[in-house]
Amino acid sequence: MKLFHGTENANIARPTVLTLGVFDGLHLGHQLIMKTVVERARTAGAVPTVITFEPHPRAVLHPESAPPLLQTFDQKIDAMGVLGVEQTIVIHFDRAFSQICAEDFLRDVVVDRLQAKEVYLGRGFFFGHNREGNIDLLRRVSEQLGFIADEVPEVRLHGKRIGSTRIRELLLEGRVNLARRMLGRPYGVEGPVVRGGARGNQLGFPTANIHPHNRVIPRGGVYVTATLIEGQWRRSVTNIGIRPTFGDNLGPSVETHVLNWSGDLYGDVVRVRFLHRLRDEKKFGSVDELKAQIARDVARAEKYFARTGVKRSLAIV
Repeated sequence: MKLFHGTENANIARPTVLTLGVFDGLHLGHQLIMKTVVERARTAGAVPTVITFEPHPRAVLHPESAPPLLQTFDQKIDAMGVLGVEQTIVIHFDRAFSQICAEDFLRDVVVDRLQAKEVYLGRGFFFGHNREGNIDLLRRVSEQLGFIADEVPEVRLHGKRIGSTRIRELLLEGRVNLARRMLGRPYGVEGPVVRGGARGNQLGFPTANIHPHNRVIPRGGVYVTATLIEGQWRRSVTNIGIRPTFGDNLGPSVETHVLNWSGDLYGDVVRVRFLHRLRDEKKFGSVDELKAQIARDVARAEKYFARTGVKRSLAIV
């Protein structure tokens, strides 16, 4: 996939079928929008294109209520490419851009510069000055200028709308299984492995201490996870928390023990996906009690991975 900053680059392919939005998390609702754009572009002989904004508009206009993002910018762009988007155009969002009239944006950018044949919006998405751009305006302009415009229906799970806000809530509650169903994949974080207190080695369960780039971290506790190492997803158990048994005051940590593997990951950037929550973090009366509990956690993780279809679906070793 090609990435462009701004809409004036001569290498942007045209004509396009496009959508626009922030698309944080690229959950099942976002994926339906991408699928629609990709399929319609194939039919129309155009290039499937996404316009997205950086930083998040709310971080500029209302920073006090800006949401923590589920993905880093690079994670989002990579995921769009996997979904079949061939080019993404990133518009730098600032207060000057926020003053642009939605209709002017459609005429000058979407139609004149990008030669859009079709434009699709997610349900309830607004754009332009004072959020005046919506599906009704898009349809009116499309009738005047001769392109197709439509709204992609929202995706629901258990009768409730799938949205980034709800997924954040689920992760902060530790409900990674339900979050996975809304995302269409396990939630993951990535970051460099940094040196910690070496407690895992002392306990007989060496861990990689990860400093995540992602701002949304699941609720503290112990999870069955998959960790990407050298291009392979490996079985692991991850603790999120503050190590209350030791009281070392090193701050919150994400520590991952990779099952049946040994190696030096210091300095590497690794990715961890959260599959199933095992328990809350707790303070133990002794180191021996903690070691026994970790052994039980590992055993439960092994049983999880032994389930029919789990290994195959996650492509883990």
